[in-house]
Amino acid sequence: MRRMSYPQKIAAGIVLIVALVLFLFPVVWMFLTSFKSESEYFSYPPVFIPRDFSPRNYINAMALPPDGRGGIQGLRDSLIIGLSTTAFSMVIGSLAAYSLSRFKTGGENFSFWILSTRMFPPVAAALPLFLIFKQLKLLDTHWALIIANTVFNLPFVIWMLKGFFDDLSPEMEEAALIDGCTHWGVFARVALPLITPGLVATSLFSFIFAWNEFMFALLLTRRSVRTLTVIVPSLVGGHEILWGEIAAIGTIAIIPGIVLSILFQRFLVRGLTMGAVKG
Repeated sequence: MRRMSYPQKIAAGIVLIVALVLFLFPVVWMFLTSFKSESEYFSYPPVFIPRDFSPRNYINAMALPPDGRGGIQGLRDSLIIGLSTTAFSMVIGSLAAYSLSRFKTGGENFSFWILSTRMFPPVAAALPLFLIFKQLKLLDTHWALIIANTVFNLPFVIWMLKGFFDDLSPEMEEAALIDGCTHWGVFARVALPLITPGLVATSLFSFIFAWNEFMFALLLTRRSVRTLTVIVPSLVGGHEILWGEIAAIGTIAIIPGIVLSILFQRFLVRGLTMGAVKG
């Protein structure tokens, strides 16, 4: 941008603004629809701005059955599953990634084998996982989804964190070992703090993957556990589509990702650019 002329900067700004409007329009439309009445979101020509911004769609969507659609339960279950999956994935994944990076565990091809499991289609494992969790009596529990999501998140987490560990200079770790620090101490006190931006970026992606997961949530749960991704399709019936409630739950569902991205924006940008520029 600094090397651009003034007209080029204006043209680039216009292009970015147009792209921003195009990408944000569906989100804005969903947000406004969540406040519309039934007559407004079925009217023609379409009503863009609702008349009274009534919260009734949010009340109906979040209230527990039979008065509502159970959105508050879905929000609770999604948070439990998303946060737990992220925690387990990061703890196990960081240890595995450090082992692969520093001790070459499993040989040179083991890292690629781990990444290849990410290419494995989850639908192929759906039936085996269903039968396993049925035998273990874990169906319709948080643990079923936490375990399933962790299994499929781990390859991504390990591969991401291994790249961050590879970019670290081993001299500081060797100096800590000479000073009497154990390998566990080097990992916890030296390596992890140095890749904090990478940890934040990987954690955010892991949470988003678990938060948006649908297939396992549909197959492995019934009534005791229902995530937001399962509740939204249930609002589409054979005779009626509850557009207002769908928009309300959809608006609530995107809030955690937006809030986390804003809060950890500094770490996210640094994490995604670590190792991009070599000295």
